[in-house]
Amino acid sequence: MIGLGTQDTLGEAEQFLKNYGTTSFTMLWDESFESWAAFGIASQPAALLFAADGRFIQGWMGPFAEDQVVSLALAAG
Repeated sequence: MIGLGTQDTLGEAEQFLKNYGTTSFTMLWDESFESWAAFGIASQPAALLFAADGRFIQGWMGPFAEDQVVSLALAAG
């Protein structure tokens, strides 16, 4: 799992990590929003699920069910 921060400032993103303890996965920072444009993300929350081989599985714009993500990830192997 990779988190991608783009909004606010890097300092605010780092504070978010401290507040919510999301240290079990890699967080990247992109102040340019180029990553959002490349992935077609227009707002948060958003999630994109890829298989280990890089194949796109599914995307969500808005809230999404964790159990659906887990189920799809397990099916992808």
